[in-house]
Amino acid sequence: MSIVIYAESAEGKFKKIAFELASYAKKVAESLGTTVTAVSINTQDVSELSKYGVDKVLKVTNDKLVGFSAKAYADVIQQAARKENASVVVLSSTTDSIYLAPLVAVALEAGFASNVVGLPESYLPFQVRRTAFSNKAFNSTEISSDIKIIGLAKNSYGIFENTSNMATEDFNPTVSENDFGIKVESVEKGSGKVSIADADIVVSGGRGLKGPENWGMIEELAEVLGAATACSKPVSDLDWRPHSEHVGQTGKPVASNLYIAVGISGAIQHIAGINSSKVKVVINSDPEAPFFKVADYGIVGDAFEVVPHLIEKLKAFKAQN
Repeated sequence: MSIVIYAESAEGKFKKIAFELASYAKKVAESLGTTVTAVSINTQDVSELSKYGVDKVLKVTNDKLVGFSAKAYADVIQQAARKENASVVVLSSTTDSIYLAPLVAVALEAGFASNVVGLPESYLPFQVRRTAFSNKAFNSTEISSDIKIIGLAKNSYGIFENTSNMATEDFNPTVSENDFGIKVESVEKGSGKVSIADADIVVSGGRGLKGPENWGMIEELAEVLGAATACSKPVSDLDWRPHSEHVGQTGKPVASNLYIAVGISGAIQHIAGINSSKVKVVINSDPEAPFFKVADYGIVGDAFEVVPHLIEKLKAFKAQN
Protein backbone atom coordinates (compact mmCIF):
# COMPACT_ATOMS: atom_id res chain seq x y z
CA MET A 1 0.00 0.00 0.00
CA SER A 2 1.18 3.51 -0.74
CA ILE A 3 0.07 7.12 -0.99
CA VAL A 4 0.51 8.47 -4.51
CA ILE A 5 0.79 12.16 -5.37
CA TYR A 6 0.92 13.89 -8.72
CA ALA A 7 3.85 16.33 -8.53
CA GLU A 8 2.86 19.05 -10.97
CA SER A 9 5.53 20.77 -13.00
CA ALA A 10 5.87 23.44 -15.65
CA GLU A 11 8.65 23.71 -18.22
CA GLY A 12 10.49 20.83 -16.55
CA LYS A 13 10.45 22.27 -13.00
CA PHE A 14 8.20 21.42 -10.08
CA LYS A 15 5.53 23.89 -9.06
CA LYS A 16 5.43 24.93 -5.42
CA ILE A 17 2.21 22.96 -4.92
CA ALA A 18 4.17 19.74 -5.56
CA PHE A 19 6.15 20.31 -2.37
CA GLU A 20 2.99 21.07 -0.40
CA LEU A 21 1.41 17.85 -1.62
CA ALA A 22 4.54 15.92 -0.67
CA SER A 23 4.57 17.46 2.83
CA TYR A 24 0.88 16.65 3.28
CA ALA A 25 1.14 13.11 1.96
CA LYS A 26 4.13 12.37 4.21
CA LYS A 27 2.13 13.28 7.30
CA VAL A 28 -0.80 11.13 6.17
CA ALA A 29 1.59 8.27 5.36
CA GLU A 30 3.06 8.43 8.87
CA SER A 31 -0.43 8.06 10.33
CA LEU A 32 -1.22 5.12 8.06
CA GLY A 33 2.20 3.48 8.36
CA THR A 34 2.92 3.58 4.65
CA THR A 35 5.10 5.36 2.06
CA VAL A 36 4.77 8.23 -0.42
CA THR A 37 5.23 7.79 -4.16
CA ALA A 38 5.26 10.80 -6.49
CA VAL A 39 4.43 10.74 -10.18
CA SER A 40 6.41 13.25 -12.24
CA ILE A 41 5.82 13.94 -15.92
CA ASN A 42 8.67 15.34 -18.03
CA THR A 43 10.42 16.88 -15.03
CA GLN A 44 14.14 17.41 -15.49
CA ASP A 45 15.37 17.04 -11.89
CA VAL A 46 13.21 15.16 -9.37
CA SER A 47 15.74 15.15 -6.51
CA GLU A 48 14.13 18.13 -4.76
CA LEU A 49 11.15 15.98 -3.76
CA SER A 50 13.38 14.06 -1.35
CA LYS A 51 13.47 17.16 0.91
CA TYR A 52 9.76 16.79 1.59
CA GLY A 53 9.43 13.12 2.46
CA VAL A 54 8.83 11.42 -0.87
CA ASP A 55 10.07 7.83 -0.74
CA LYS A 56 9.89 7.03 -4.44
CA VAL A 57 9.41 8.89 -7.72
CA LEU A 58 7.89 7.31 -10.79
CA LYS A 59 9.56 9.38 -13.49
CA VAL A 60 7.63 9.59 -16.75
CA THR A 61 9.42 10.94 -19.82
CA ASN A 62 7.26 11.09 -22.91
CA ASP A 63 7.29 13.71 -25.69
CA LYS A 64 3.57 13.15 -26.24
CA LEU A 65 2.94 14.51 -22.75
CA VAL A 66 4.79 17.82 -23.17
CA GLY A 67 1.46 19.63 -23.57
CA PHE A 68 -1.14 19.05 -20.85
CA SER A 69 -3.92 16.62 -21.74
CA ALA A 70 -6.33 15.83 -18.91
CA LYS A 71 -7.26 12.40 -20.23
CA ALA A 72 -3.68 11.35 -20.95
CA TYR A 73 -2.34 12.63 -17.63
CA ALA A 74 -5.23 10.99 -15.76
CA ASP A 75 -4.39 7.71 -17.48
CA VAL A 76 -0.77 8.00 -16.32
CA ILE A 77 -1.78 8.72 -12.72
CA GLN A 78 -4.33 5.91 -12.48
CA GLN A 79 -1.79 3.43 -13.88
CA ALA A 80 0.74 4.61 -11.30
CA ALA A 81 -1.84 4.27 -8.53
CA ARG A 82 -2.60 0.70 -9.55
CA LYS A 83 1.09 -0.16 -9.84
CA GLU A 84 1.77 1.15 -6.32
CA ASN A 85 -1.43 -0.37 -4.89
CA ALA A 86 -2.38 3.11 -3.69
CA SER A 87 -4.87 3.55 -0.87
CA VAL A 88 -4.85 7.36 -1.18
CA VAL A 89 -4.13 9.58 -4.19
CA VAL A 90 -3.39 13.23 -3.46
CA LEU A 91 -3.87 15.83 -6.18
CA SER A 92 -3.88 19.60 -5.96
CA SER A 93 -6.78 21.98 -6.59
CA THR A 94 -5.03 23.72 -9.49
CA THR A 95 -6.81 24.19 -12.80
CA ASP A 96 -5.09 21.15 -14.33
CA SER A 97 -5.85 18.84 -11.43
CA ILE A 98 -9.49 19.92 -11.25
CA TYR A 99 -9.85 18.44 -14.74
CA LEU A 100 -7.76 15.39 -13.86
CA ALA A 101 -9.38 14.34 -10.61
CA PRO A 102 -12.81 13.16 -11.88
CA LEU A 103 -11.16 11.14 -14.64
CA VAL A 104 -8.79 9.48 -12.17
CA ALA A 105 -11.67 8.85 -9.75
CA VAL A 106 -13.78 7.12 -12.41
CA ALA A 107 -10.85 4.97 -13.58
CA LEU A 108 -10.05 3.85 -10.02
CA GLU A 109 -13.68 3.68 -8.83
CA ALA A 110 -12.58 6.02 -6.08
CA GLY A 111 -14.33 8.65 -3.98
CA PHE A 112 -13.04 12.18 -4.54
CA ALA A 113 -13.06 15.13 -2.11
CA SER A 114 -12.04 18.51 -3.57
CA ASN A 115 -10.85 21.66 -1.77
CA VAL A 116 -9.54 19.75 1.24
CA VAL A 117 -8.03 22.15 3.78
CA GLY A 118 -6.29 19.97 6.33
CA LEU A 119 -5.16 16.53 7.38
CA PRO A 120 -7.89 13.87 7.64
CA GLU A 121 -10.10 14.42 10.69
CA SER A 122 -10.23 10.65 11.12
CA TYR A 123 -8.97 7.59 9.27
CA LEU A 124 -11.64 5.09 10.31
CA PRO A 125 -13.93 6.27 8.85
CA PHE A 126 -11.81 8.31 6.44
CA GLN A 127 -13.06 11.87 6.86
CA VAL A 128 -11.68 15.17 5.55
CA ARG A 129 -12.55 18.86 6.01
CA ARG A 130 -13.43 20.86 2.89
CA THR A 131 -14.44 24.37 1.96
CA ALA A 132 -17.92 24.96 0.56
CA PHE A 133 -20.13 27.77 -0.77
CA SER A 134 -17.25 29.74 -2.33
CA ASN A 135 -15.12 29.34 0.82
CA LYS A 136 -17.83 30.73 3.11
CA ALA A 137 -18.30 27.47 5.01
CA PHE A 138 -16.71 24.10 5.76
CA ASN A 139 -18.02 20.56 5.67
CA SER A 140 -16.76 17.18 6.76
CA THR A 141 -16.78 14.58 4.00
CA GLU A 142 -16.44 10.84 4.48
CA ILE A 143 -14.83 8.80 1.68
CA SER A 144 -15.86 5.16 1.96
CA SER A 145 -14.34 3.73 -1.25
CA ASP A 146 -11.28 1.47 -1.11
CA ILE A 147 -9.17 4.15 -2.83
CA LYS A 148 -9.52 7.74 -1.67
CA ILE A 149 -8.69 10.78 -3.82
CA ILE A 150 -7.95 14.08 -2.12
CA GLY A 151 -7.81 17.44 -3.89
CA LEU A 152 -5.71 19.60 -1.55
CA ALA A 153 -6.49 23.31 -1.58
CA LYS A 154 -3.49 25.53 -2.24
CA ASN A 155 -1.69 27.00 0.81
CA SER A 156 -3.99 25.06 3.13
CA TYR A 157 -1.31 22.84 4.67
CA GLY A 158 2.11 24.38 4.10
CA ILE A 159 5.54 23.11 3.05
CA PHE A 160 7.66 21.22 5.56
CA GLU A 161 11.06 19.66 5.03
CA ASN A 162 11.36 16.00 5.96
CA THR A 163 14.36 14.51 4.18
CA SER A 164 14.05 10.96 2.88
CA ASN A 165 16.21 8.42 1.06
CA MET A 166 14.27 8.66 -2.17
CA ALA A 167 14.37 6.06 -4.92
CA THR A 168 13.76 6.95 -8.57
CA GLU A 169 12.18 4.60 -11.07
CA ASP A 170 11.59 5.19 -14.78
CA PHE A 171 7.90 4.58 -15.45
CA ASN A 172 6.52 3.95 -18.94
CA PRO A 173 2.72 3.85 -18.75
CA THR A 174 0.62 3.03 -21.78
CA VAL A 175 -0.73 6.18 -23.40
CA SER A 176 -3.43 5.80 -26.05
CA GLU A 177 -3.85 8.09 -29.06
CA ASN A 178 -7.49 8.38 -27.97
CA ASP A 179 -6.25 10.31 -24.92
CA PHE A 180 -5.33 13.24 -27.14
CA GLY A 181 -8.73 14.13 -28.58
CA ILE A 182 -8.35 17.68 -27.25
CA LYS A 183 -5.03 19.36 -27.94
CA VAL A 184 -3.54 22.49 -26.42
CA GLU A 185 -2.48 24.79 -29.27
CA SER A 186 -1.05 27.58 -27.12
CA VAL A 187 -0.74 28.69 -23.51
CA GLU A 188 -1.20 32.32 -22.51
CA LYS A 189 1.33 33.27 -19.84
CA GLY A 190 1.17 36.09 -17.37
CA SER A 191 3.61 38.93 -17.72
CA GLY A 192 4.72 38.98 -14.07
CA LYS A 193 7.99 37.55 -12.79
CA VAL A 194 6.08 35.39 -10.28
CA SER A 195 3.17 33.22 -11.44
CA ILE A 196 -0.18 33.60 -9.70
CA ALA A 197 -0.34 29.85 -9.11
CA ASP A 198 2.92 29.78 -7.12
CA ALA A 199 2.71 33.18 -5.44
CA ASP A 200 2.58 33.60 -1.66
CA ILE A 201 1.73 37.27 -2.23
CA VAL A 202 -0.51 38.72 -4.95
CA VAL A 203 -0.88 42.42 -5.78
CA SER A 204 -4.04 43.03 -7.78
CA GLY A 205 -5.35 46.15 -9.49
CA GLY A 206 -8.79 47.26 -10.63
CA ARG A 207 -10.47 50.02 -12.58
CA GLY A 208 -9.49 52.49 -9.86
CA LEU A 209 -6.09 52.67 -11.58
CA LYS A 210 -7.85 54.50 -14.45
CA GLY A 211 -5.78 53.01 -17.26
CA PRO A 212 -3.01 50.57 -18.27
CA GLU A 213 -0.47 53.39 -18.27
CA ASN A 214 -0.68 53.48 -14.46
CA TRP A 215 0.15 49.80 -13.94
CA GLY A 216 3.79 50.54 -13.24
CA MET A 217 3.16 51.11 -9.54
CA ILE A 218 1.39 47.74 -9.24
CA GLU A 219 4.39 46.05 -10.85
CA GLU A 220 6.81 47.99 -8.65
CA LEU A 221 4.94 47.06 -5.47
CA ALA A 222 4.87 43.42 -6.59
CA GLU A 223 8.61 43.48 -7.30
CA VAL A 224 9.41 44.87 -3.84
CA LEU A 225 7.27 42.17 -2.20
CA GLY A 226 8.33 39.33 -4.51
CA ALA A 227 4.68 39.04 -5.50
CA ALA A 228 2.62 38.14 -8.55
CA THR A 229 0.54 40.75 -10.32
CA ALA A 230 -3.17 40.22 -10.96
CA CYS A 231 -6.27 42.15 -11.93
CA SER A 232 -10.05 42.24 -11.70
CA LYS A 233 -12.34 41.07 -14.51
CA PRO A 234 -13.19 44.57 -15.85
CA VAL A 235 -9.47 45.29 -16.24
CA SER A 236 -8.87 42.18 -18.34
CA ASP A 237 -12.09 42.80 -20.30
CA LEU A 238 -10.79 46.28 -21.17
CA ASP A 239 -7.48 44.70 -22.31
CA TRP A 240 -5.50 46.75 -19.81
CA ARG A 241 -3.96 43.47 -18.64
CA PRO A 242 -3.77 39.94 -20.11
CA HIS A 243 -6.63 37.58 -19.26
CA SER A 244 -4.11 35.26 -17.61
CA GLU A 245 -3.93 37.79 -14.74
CA HIS A 246 -7.69 37.90 -14.15
CA VAL A 247 -8.43 36.51 -10.68
CA GLY A 248 -11.78 35.79 -9.07
CA GLN A 249 -14.57 33.25 -9.32
CA THR A 250 -14.72 33.64 -13.12
CA GLY A 251 -10.92 33.85 -13.45
CA LYS A 252 -8.11 32.19 -11.55
CA PRO A 253 -8.84 31.34 -7.91
CA VAL A 254 -6.31 32.76 -5.46
CA ALA A 255 -5.31 31.27 -2.11
CA SER A 256 -2.25 33.36 -1.34
CA ASN A 257 -0.90 34.16 2.11
CA LEU A 258 -1.32 37.88 1.36
CA TYR A 259 -3.66 39.47 -1.19
CA ILE A 260 -3.44 43.23 -1.81
CA ALA A 261 -6.32 44.77 -3.78
CA VAL A 262 -5.69 48.23 -5.21
CA GLY A 263 -8.62 50.13 -6.67
CA ILE A 264 -10.93 47.09 -6.70
CA SER A 265 -14.45 47.70 -5.37
CA GLY A 266 -15.05 44.05 -4.55
CA ALA A 267 -17.76 42.47 -6.68
CA ILE A 268 -19.10 39.27 -5.14
CA GLN A 269 -17.53 37.13 -7.90
CA HIS A 270 -14.11 38.64 -7.27
CA ILE A 271 -14.32 38.18 -3.50
CA ALA A 272 -15.49 34.58 -3.89
CA GLY A 273 -12.44 33.78 -5.99
CA ILE A 274 -9.87 35.24 -3.59
CA ASN A 275 -11.59 34.48 -0.29
CA SER A 276 -9.20 31.62 0.52
CA SER A 277 -6.32 34.07 0.85
CA LYS A 278 -5.18 34.24 4.45
CA VAL A 279 -4.71 38.02 4.76
CA LYS A 280 -6.55 40.51 2.56
CA VAL A 281 -5.48 44.17 2.32
CA VAL A 282 -7.65 46.69 0.47
CA ILE A 283 -6.64 50.15 -0.79
CA ASN A 284 -9.59 52.14 -2.10
CA SER A 285 -10.74 55.75 -2.11
CA ASP A 286 -14.37 54.73 -1.54
CA PRO A 287 -15.01 53.95 2.16
CA GLU A 288 -18.23 52.14 1.14
CA ALA A 289 -16.48 49.73 -1.22
CA PRO A 290 -17.80 46.18 -0.52
CA PHE A 291 -14.23 44.85 -0.31
CA PHE A 292 -13.73 46.55 3.07
CA LYS A 293 -16.34 44.22 4.62
CA VAL A 294 -14.15 41.17 4.03
CA ALA A 295 -10.72 42.81 4.35
CA ASP A 296 -8.37 42.09 7.24
CA TYR A 297 -6.79 45.51 6.74
CA GLY A 298 -8.15 48.47 4.81
CA ILE A 299 -6.73 51.81 3.72
CA VAL A 300 -9.18 54.50 2.60
CA GLY A 301 -7.23 56.77 0.29
CA ASP A 302 -6.12 57.60 -3.23
CA ALA A 303 -4.08 54.69 -4.60
CA PHE A 304 -1.86 57.13 -6.47
CA GLU A 305 -0.79 58.56 -3.12
CA VAL A 306 -0.94 55.47 -0.89
CA VAL A 307 0.91 52.95 -3.09
CA PRO A 308 4.01 55.09 -3.77
CA HIS A 309 4.33 55.77 -0.02
CA LEU A 310 3.92 52.06 0.69
CA ILE A 311 6.63 51.18 -1.84
CA GLU A 312 8.95 53.78 -0.31
CA LYS A 313 8.43 52.41 3.22
CA LEU A 314 8.91 48.81 2.10
CA LYS A 315 12.14 49.66 0.27
CA ALA A 316 13.44 51.47 3.35
CA PHE A 317 12.54 48.50 5.55
CA LYS A 318 14.31 46.07 3.21
CA ALA A 319 17.39 48.30 3.13
CA GLN A 320 17.59 48.24 6.92
CA ASN A 321 17.20 44.49 7.10
